[in-house]
Amino acid sequence: QVQLAESGGGLVQAGGSLRLSCAASGRTSSSYVMGWFRQPPGKEREFVGIIRWSGTYYADSVKGRFTISRDNAKNTVYLQMNSLKAEDTASYYCAAAPDTYSLGSYHYTDSTTYNYWGQGTQVTVSS
Repeated sequence: QVQLAESGGGLVQAGGSLRLSCAASGRTSSSYVMGWFRQPPGKEREFVGIIRWSGTYYADSVKGRFTISRDNAKNTVYLQMNSLKAEDTASYYCAAAPDTYSLGSYHYTDSTTYNYWGQGTQVTVSS
């Protein structure tokens, strides 16, 4: 069993930055894919990015602005968000799934791939 807990959300002005954290506990290891998803108000959950054995992979909407990293010693994954826009306003969730090395990163853009989810943290970007 894996438990995930996000933190770091808040209110920020457009153009600003925030760093979200996802602390993992339980049966975690670097062999898990860690994903970030978000759900804007009134919309469906959408893919943000992942980190896995082969590196990172991002949605086009955040590429060049968001960066995912992990600290295996702390069992924590980070989402650094720069140049934030009003359209980045959403609840942000981290998720975990065992990494199948033969599968491409695109496989992990699907939220149904993930076994474990955090409770989410709210990010609000004011314009």
